[in-house]
Amino acid sequence: MSDAAASSASAAAASAPAAEESSDRSRPNVLVTGTPGVGKTATASLIAERLEMQHISVGDIVKQHKFYEGRDEKYDSLILDEDRLLDHMEQMLADAAEEGRGVVVDYHGCDFFPERWFDLVLVLRAKTDVLYDRLVERKYSETKRNENMECEIMQVILDEARESYAKEIVHEVQSNTLDDMESNVTRIEQWTKQWIKDNEQ
Repeated sequence: MSDAAASSASAAAASAPAAEESSDRSRPNVLVTGTPGVGKTATASLIAERLEMQHISVGDIVKQHKFYEGRDEKYDSLILDEDRLLDHMEQMLADAAEEGRGVVVDYHGCDFFPERWFDLVLVLRAKTDVLYDRLVERKYSETKRNENMECEIMQVILDEARESYAKEIVHEVQSNTLDDMESNVTRIEQWTKQWIKDNEQ
């Protein structure tokens, strides 16, 4: 993994106080993304635990605060209210920066977040047989399962990340086993130490 730097400042600020730019923060922010079932929440939780970062599970926040406009019955998923969600998260990131804490965010989408929020975007990938078994275990409907399988095969999330963020901060890693997860978290630990060293005020 490259010791690459922070994302460029862009994207319009939300109505809440703006989250700090990377140059103003003492700890980095990481986005963990990928197709449902690749292990985002487990990986993000472990990163947060190891590095004493704040873990933001976007899916949980959406449900807790009802940041949705309805439900897509065909795909059994919520229709996201992006504006309300981003306003809420902007404040969370600003508060974390003020406290000197880094944030690790996990979500299956990545193209609607402000680019300036993140210093590293980790795209988890899984083999089709591994992902299929995980989605079956979650009891996804056949329609929802097939949609997510196709999404992973066509590397939709990876392409979204590459189109939405500076290429040097987007990293694709495998997430098929517990050993993969441990390796990915260890690499994030090493990257974070280097980021802090490079961004010391």
